[in-house]
Amino acid sequence: MTFDPSYGLGGFVASTPANIPDFGADLEPIFNLERVGLEFQIASNFVAVQVANNVIILALASNRLLRIDLHNPQDVDDVDLPKKANEVGTIRNIFLDPTASHLLITTTHGENFYLHSRATKARHLNRLKGVVIESVAWSPAQPTTSTREILLGTQDGTVYECYIEASEEFMRRDERYMKQVLKVQDGQPITGVYVDALPGQMDLRRVVVTTPTKIMHFVGKISRHGHDIAPIFTKFFESEVASIQEFKEPSSKSYSMLSISPEPKDDYGGERYYAWLSSTGVYHGSLFTAPATSDLGTRVFAGSKLLTKSALPNVKGEITSIALTHWHILILCGSTVYAVSKLDDSVVFQEDVSDDYTKILGICVDPKNSTYWVSTSESIYEILETKEDRDVWRLKMADKCFDEAYRYAETPHQKDTVAVAQGDHLAAQGLYIEAAAVYGKSSKSFEEVCLTFLDNNEPDALRKYLLAKLASLKKSQIMQRIMIASWLIEVFMSKLNTLDDTISTKAELNMGGEIQAKAQLAQVRAEYQEFINKYKGDLDRDTTYEIVSSHGRREELLYYATSINDYSYVLAYWIQREKWIEALDVLKRQLDPEMFYKYSSVLMTGAPMDTVNILMRQSNLNPRHLIPAMLNYNKDTMVPLSQNQAVRYLQYVINQVGNNDAAVHNTLISIYASHLSKDETALLSYLESHAADSQYDADFALRLCIQHGHVQSCVHIYSSMGQYYQAVELALKHKNVELASIVADRPEGDPVLRKKLWLAVAKEVISQSEGIKTAIEFLKQCELLKIEDLIPFFPDFVVIDDFKEEICSALEEYSRHIDMLKKEMDESAQSAENIRNDILALDTRYAIVEPGERCYHCQYPLLSRQFFVFPCQHAFHSDCLTAQILKQAGAGKKKRIHTLQNEISKGGATGKARERAVEELDGLIANACILCSEFAVKAIDQPFIGPEDDKDEWAL
Repeated sequence: MTFDPSYGLGGFVASTPANIPDFGADLEPIFNLERVGLEFQIASNFVAVQVANNVIILALASNRLLRIDLHNPQDVDDVDLPKKANEVGTIRNIFLDPTASHLLITTTHGENFYLHSRATKARHLNRLKGVVIESVAWSPAQPTTSTREILLGTQDGTVYECYIEASEEFMRRDERYMKQVLKVQDGQPITGVYVDALPGQMDLRRVVVTTPTKIMHFVGKISRHGHDIAPIFTKFFESEVASIQEFKEPSSKSYSMLSISPEPKDDYGGERYYAWLSSTGVYHGSLFTAPATSDLGTRVFAGSKLLTKSALPNVKGEITSIALTHWHILILCGSTVYAVSKLDDSVVFQEDVSDDYTKILGICVDPKNSTYWVSTSESIYEILETKEDRDVWRLKMADKCFDEAYRYAETPHQKDTVAVAQGDHLAAQGLYIEAAAVYGKSSKSFEEVCLTFLDNNEPDALRKYLLAKLASLKKSQIMQRIMIASWLIEVFMSKLNTLDDTISTKAELNMGGEIQAKAQLAQVRAEYQEFINKYKGDLDRDTTYEIVSSHGRREELLYYATSINDYSYVLAYWIQREKWIEALDVLKRQLDPEMFYKYSSVLMTGAPMDTVNILMRQSNLNPRHLIPAMLNYNKDTMVPLSQNQAVRYLQYVINQVGNNDAAVHNTLISIYASHLSKDETALLSYLESHAADSQYDADFALRLCIQHGHVQSCVHIYSSMGQYYQAVELALKHKNVELASIVADRPEGDPVLRKKLWLAVAKEVISQSEGIKTAIEFLKQCELLKIEDLIPFFPDFVVIDDFKEEICSALEEYSRHIDMLKKEMDESAQSAENIRNDILALDTRYAIVEPGERCYHCQYPLLSRQFFVFPCQHAFHSDCLTAQILKQAGAGKKKRIHTLQNEISKGGATGKARERAVEELDGLIANACILCSEFAVKAIDQPFIGPEDDKDEWAL
């Protein structure tokens, strides 16, 4: 047996009939029919075909089975039945599980065989002898080593539960058990059986059973027996009552079968569909999975519908086979294959598959891979689908299933079409709010939608539509976004005002519903705030302020201003209404210094203490920029300096922060000087604790103090400027002798100036004093003043008796001073005489040099060459002393020593000139001992051990 690939794929392509709807010239037909090249040199024809999991099983009239892997068609497994056809009959039908692991074969004599995918021969099922199998329900677990619990529908109307497990043990049957679990009363054949597991519980099952005239739906729990292998559906069918849908009695030529849709793809829902072929037509619907109760079958049948044969065009013969795709029903009627939409029963495909000489076997489906096949006795065709769900959105939309339609719509145009249709549908039903959300995602005319809501007085729907429309606009559509956003502000304000009016009216009339209105007001306000936070970038600031202000919505106005960080507007709003607490609450959360500079003046007027508290907590402010606010506040306030908030702030930045800005200091001085009280304590305290010119302008402070008559402060400033005479003069001008005397004592380092100042004070004291004695006692405070200095200031009529004691004291002082001077002169004469005697004694002074005495520098015998001896008894060779002197001598002294040495050594000087040179050289060299004089002090930083010394001699 050989495989002939000459047919290839695409040997036969169906064309779209004229009566099939045109889905667009650019789209391929939903279904195409292609003949598959699986032709073999065989002696008999196909009698049955099954496909599952990309495996195709061909049953031949010669009782042979061919297993072909569609991924590798050349690999063919050929299996014969273990008994001859005259013993067991020919193959009647085959049943393949979805995993392609288990195959049941039934023959015309009622014999049944089992073939596992790993086996090489079929095994006879003795317990099933005489059972004509019409349908099989495979286990939902889809096992591979055994069939697990399966249901077999028979020709006599009986349903058996069977468990088949291939075994190589001798005398062990493959069917572990077989038990009848259901028997229909009319004895009609069981044309279809299906089992699936419902979600929620492990043991919850749904069983669908069909006969030619009725379909039964069971829901219930199965029995479990631990590790024992025993029937699980016996009590299920005994206890559960089926939901039944029944049609008329079948005709002698009618066909019946049950088809289940393939396993769902990710793009489709979790529910599967069923289709039941009866003499009446094709009854189909969705296999709902909830609620998992006995009424589930009623719900399934309520959502099902009947497709009659009359709906098919050009019908020839009876419907012999059906199969389900995900969205269509494949119907084999005679030799023609139809594809009918499950949603609207429209025919989307029609094609003949053989001529009159070929027997049509039927349609089969691969439930795992969603492939569809039509087989005849000689050929196999594959029905290829091309995006069969492409028109689902249109059909769902026609059925008013808009959510599903939107889900299956792929292109923007399709989604928009669904949105428009859904919006129109909702609006027609009066559901304007729901329609608004849908319209917002559609391209329906903006004006038309808005007029619809306005004409029907639906402001809430209009608001929701505008929000949805704004969300759908692109960022580049700036003008449209601004216009819609501004309109939304107007809509929000109108709604809020309406709710406020409603609450007020119901409260006045004691009507109910006030709580509900307040809840709605809170909801709308929250929606407004959410809108502001999300779309504040699309709002024009001035326009928004104008709209909200025109409605008098203070809270909403401030919320918008705060959300866009326009705190300047918020502050100005509260300040205009003199709401100082609210204004300060906004100010204290600011970080921009300009906000403080701009509003500090007015806030200092309205709430000075709290404003200063906030200013003192800000470390990023320049106090210079706050000076106008402080001066304005000081101008209008009448409080004492201890309560003056401008003084408090300036003292803080000067004393605590350490600000040295002259403008700040001058401002504080100005406030001190201009205060209505004449108390100079605060001003004078400041002036005494701060330096003039380096921290404040002394000239400026002096002018202010003079202008406001602060004498003590003026005197202090004059003194700090060194103008003591002006200070004393000013103090005396205001008759403040005590202050003048204090100032006169300040120039302690200049006795002349001090005496001059005291003379000025004395003149004033004498002129004011009523008694001479009193004046003289006061002037005794300065020791520089003498009686002779004061006499010119006394009046001419003063007699000497008034101050003869002072004159006598002065004369006695002069006498003592003269005696001291004479004594000092005698001591000076004696000192001069002593010095002259010492000079004369120098010529006879000598020193004794002992034999063996050494030079204190080189330690060689002193008498070996010319030397010098000093009064301290230190002696040095002449050259050693010269070398040491040159080491520390300056450049000039070194040069002079070398010059003199050259003159003496080379004979450049003779006679008295040479004597003078020698005398000068000796004076330069032997001026002082290098060990006792200043020379030794300069060498104190030299180490005891030099680089040329032997360090071992100094080792400890």
